[in-house]
Amino acid sequence: MIRFGVVAALVFFAACGVGWASPAVEHLRIETASGSHNFEVEVMRSRPDLEKGLMFRRQMAADHGMLFDFGQPQDVLMWMKNTYLPLDMVFIDAQGIVINVAHDAVPMTETTIPSNGAALGVLEINAGVANKIGLKTGDTVKASIFHK
Repeated sequence: MIRFGVVAALVFFAACGVGWASPAVEHLRIETASGSHNFEVEVMRSRPDLEKGLMFRRQMAADHGMLFDFGQPQDVLMWMKNTYLPLDMVFIDAQGIVINVAHDAVPMTETTIPSNGAALGVLEINAGVANKIGLKTGDTVKASIFHK
């Protein structure tokens, strides 16, 4: 299992003067029973970006999110350490199928949130958005990282 949100790595990279390039911003579409829902997402691929995620951010536009690309499907544990924004976490398999939705993750906690299966990606969106669009297990996510 991989656990993201490790502050020690961030401190190490900062101390070494290693900077992070701006993550790629891509279009993502979620298909639910209520229709298509479009988002602009920052895609995290490097280890430092995967570890930092949305830490320390105070706001995110309603139609934005962050997509974690793990490179290969795997069981994943996420957490909310140093994350101020309440979030919905959407765990997605390699074909772009939603395998789990964690609603209203509590900010600033180290409680782990499991993927409940092999996830290629995790989409973080503002808390409440998943319910608003009717997102559920089995729905489809269209983005460049998924193989469908």
